[in-house]
Amino acid sequence: MRQPTRHWLPGVLECMGEDEIGLDIPMAAHCTVRVGGKLAALSKPRSMASLLALLRFLHKENVAFFILGKGANLLLGDKGFDGVAISLSNMPPQEEVKVLGEGGELQLSAGQSISRLLGLALGRGLVGAEFLAGIPGTLGGACAVNAGTRQGDYMSLVSAVELATAEGVGWVGANQLPYGYRHTQLPPHSIAVALRFALPKGDIGLAKRRMREELAYRKRTQPLEWPSFGSVFRNPKGHRAGQLIDAAGLKGTRCGGAQISTKHANWIINRGAATALDILRLMEMAMVRVEAQYGIKLTPEVHQKGVFE
Repeated sequence: MRQPTRHWLPGVLECMGEDEIGLDIPMAAHCTVRVGGKLAALSKPRSMASLLALLRFLHKENVAFFILGKGANLLLGDKGFDGVAISLSNMPPQEEVKVLGEGGELQLSAGQSISRLLGLALGRGLVGAEFLAGIPGTLGGACAVNAGTRQGDYMSLVSAVELATAEGVGWVGANQLPYGYRHTQLPPHSIAVALRFALPKGDIGLAKRRMREELAYRKRTQPLEWPSFGSVFRNPKGHRAGQLIDAAGLKGTRCGGAQISTKHANWIINRGAATALDILRLMEMAMVRVEAQYGIKLTPEVHQKGVFE
């Protein structure tokens, strides 16, 4: 197969410093399920100026790109991605906490982890985010997918989002960003670079106990010992995706090195040497079987990028 010319690569390199870009990066090291081909380019800008210059170029030249957090909700094809992945992990961290009256406001950069938000909040007597304990992602990634659990949704905690586009950077109120179950509608071609959270003061002892309970529940019910995405499909209204897949007789089904978990059927795990195509085939199998048997369409939570075969 003829290799792509990547005519855009010199322009990308001009936007970035030498330590801000890597080429032909294996994806398996950058996602939690540990599969995938190579990223043509992985950019880690160290300043807002570099990020904006890159976004302007990508927009002008119509180059495909996506934001790479911790790769907890991403399946990249075995043949790779002929575009640019942007990580905010090297951007200057923002951390501001203001506590007034009965609550407080926290401002953090999008490349930081969810666990950092929890640590800062509890350290200042602020509660309400405990249900996020154990979710392995960045604050920006959690915004994009409105991460959550049976206890709550991420965007209910967010008061404002700082967005970067090819035109510049600015804050937008969360009430201007439509969101719902596992989805936030950000403006086209925009990137969340920082977030503000509004949390109340509360009982820290109770909050920590709830976090321990949430983590223990996850350990009991989820195959955390294996590489995975977390939940593969959204729960259809009135149903649980895992229960539907189990009832369809697919729990434990394997394809190559991938398996629908025997502990939780809405998790696909990498048992070793799995490929992205193995996982995609299991996803397709679950979607076809559940719709055929129950007339219910499963919608993936996992975002697919690149070429699979």
